[in-house]
Amino acid sequence: MAEYGDHESSGDPLETLRHSAAHLLAAAVTELYPDARYGIGPAVQDGFYYDFAFSKPISESDLPAIESRMRKLAQADIPFVHETMSREQATEEFRRRGQDYKLELIADKVEGDEVSVYRTGDFLDLCRGPHVRSTRDLKAFKLLRVAGAYWRGDEKKPQLTRIYGTAWPTPRELEDYVKFLEEAELRDHKKLGKDLKLFAVDDRIGPGLPLWLPDGATIRRELERFIVDEELARGYLHVRTPDVARLDLFRQSGHAQLYKEYMYPPMTFEDGEQLELRPVNCPHHIVIYQTELRSYRDLPLRIAEIGNNWRYERSGTLAGMNRVRSFALNDAHIFCTPDQLMDEVKGAIDLALYFSRVLGIDEFWYQLSTRDDVKDKWLGTEEQWQEAQASLAEALESMGQQYRIGVGEAAFYGPKIDFQVYDAHRREFTNSTVQVDFQLPQRFDLEYVAEDGSRKRPVMVHRGAAGAMERLFSYLIERYAGAFPTWLHPTQVVVAAVKDEFNDYAREVGERLRASKIRVHVDHRSERLDRKVRDAKVKKVPYIGVVGGKEVESGHVNVQNRAGEKVDMAVDAFVDMISAEIAERRRTPPHSWGGGPTGQRG
Repeated sequence: MAEYGDHESSGDPLETLRHSAAHLLAAAVTELYPDARYGIGPAVQDGFYYDFAFSKPISESDLPAIESRMRKLAQADIPFVHETMSREQATEEFRRRGQDYKLELIADKVEGDEVSVYRTGDFLDLCRGPHVRSTRDLKAFKLLRVAGAYWRGDEKKPQLTRIYGTAWPTPRELEDYVKFLEEAELRDHKKLGKDLKLFAVDDRIGPGLPLWLPDGATIRRELERFIVDEELARGYLHVRTPDVARLDLFRQSGHAQLYKEYMYPPMTFEDGEQLELRPVNCPHHIVIYQTELRSYRDLPLRIAEIGNNWRYERSGTLAGMNRVRSFALNDAHIFCTPDQLMDEVKGAIDLALYFSRVLGIDEFWYQLSTRDDVKDKWLGTEEQWQEAQASLAEALESMGQQYRIGVGEAAFYGPKIDFQVYDAHRREFTNSTVQVDFQLPQRFDLEYVAEDGSRKRPVMVHRGAAGAMERLFSYLIERYAGAFPTWLHPTQVVVAAVKDEFNDYAREVGERLRASKIRVHVDHRSERLDRKVRDAKVKKVPYIGVVGGKEVESGHVNVQNRAGEKVDMAVDAFVDMISAEIAERRRTPPHSWGGGPTGQRG
């Protein structure tokens, strides 16, 4: 059965419980705020929400009173009662209640003359169910937060107040989930990004346009070096292309027609020229392919770039660094013969797996994203799509990988493999992709000279092995809770003197570390040593080197790692140890001096 709105029930008991909790929330709100108008209230992952229009704004400080009223209604053992009304009866009833959002749903969503509704005491909702038997069956729920949401997800419609909550079968499960949320909040990349001064968002620049602060930019630089070096070693050719192009280029690719909702308005000049901020890099790379006639001997040609893309994401979908309007994509386009396609797809998957292994992306799954039956959303023929989809499925299966099907999630020019991961709050997103494309080579009339001298059409593989730098960064912040592996951390060592009189030796140690390209900060403040150590720990610095009279005399440094383990080491041995750890890009390196890890696993 389905909600009259944007929700369709699967019949899962937990989903039914949460959908019922959404109705309980609406019943409580309409008792406390009789003039409130209610929109839709579906179950969602780990909870539920309901959208309301209030005559006066409410905030999270109002949630305890609403939750208290929900508990009162739950204890009252009010049944969820299903009724069927005629369209005329339902329209009259919701009009009498002043619920114009329900009237809109009746007009747009209800087919035929019968309208399904549910009563919960005095509360009436347009709904097909199912629900639990009674409000008493709702024993473990909690309201979480308040957010804004446009009615039916349309920016042109009114903005409503969305109240989120969670519901579970037992109080113990609710308690466990609340603890999980507390841990997730500590790992939230938006909070850590601000606390650790990694990135910032400023309204003067605009939403979804983050600023990489010095420490965040340092991590990004290390990621880019790692990515580019590995791609060069695997036969990729790195290029640089502009962030803009003439709009006609995107008309030819099909983006201007089929991807328009995510593109910025073109810049039109007095002479009629129209330039477009690019939402993707592929047309630029195609033009590079066409700078000369290619032979079969040149293929596969792997063109790569960490290229800036611009997409107009709706303001309600923006989320820190995870979903932004400007991002740098670790992108590549492989031009190959049909015979080379399978090896190139498998090579792209293997590269994404390598990046994931080194970076600590331990939990992910594959989604084979295919098209749906909406014909005007896609380019090409059914036969081309089936061939492209079969090649992706065969590549995964030959590598022993399982996958799920995501119908309707393909790119408009072809199916794709999506590497799906969770953020700290268990929200799913795509990190890496591999796509097979027969369409753009055809639209741009791409050719290569075959072995027999004839002209043939190459196949394109689009791939983002590490994904967007911004999204990858948000994941890594949460994965390591800001305690990045040493090779990535913006400050790898802090050197601190016990007293000011040893600052010269501290600077000497710092210079020896810096000479080996280790990122070091010498803390020569006139502060107590415990303050310097505490400040370094707050920044989650991997190593703290303490020097005093004994270290000056011996030429050593007293080293403390993030696990709190300490050891006295010669400076050269300390430099060699960290240099090896960085060179090998270790995540949780074991040490002979205590056996504990320097990194913190998520």
